[in-house]
Amino acid sequence: MNASIAATRMTFAVDCPDALGLATFYAALLGWDVVVDEASESDPEWVEVHPPGGEGATHFLAFQRVADYRVPEWPNGATPQQAHLDFYVADLQEAAATAASLGAHRHAVQPSESGSFIVFTDPAGHPFCLCADSN
Repeated sequence: MNASIAATRMTFAVDCPDALGLATFYAALLGWDVVVDEASESDPEWVEVHPPGGEGATHFLAFQRVADYRVPEWPNGATPQQAHLDFYVADLQEAAATAASLGAHRHAVQPSESGSFIVFTDPAGHPFCLCADSN
């Protein structure tokens, strides 16, 4: 077994009340491009922001609309920061075994109906996803 998962792509996903609005802000801030799935352009729940010329980018930001979003109360407060990491891997099961061997825990909630990603928590309890790389 490898000592690392050899991620092929990485997404940093941020929960928010308006995915397109927040993506537009970060795209403007960074000079990056907004990428919206054509099937959900009118009211997207997931919007990505890629570096310029980002076709095939290995890293990008994503913004995910969540119900009942609450603004984080940083640094201390009742509502912590809301974000997670997605790591795209060639072999999802091998990466899952590696993550577990390093101290990650498979989360009780697994929203992927297709099995294309697995939700874990890191040793400190932060959620992250291992995702099957479709490239």
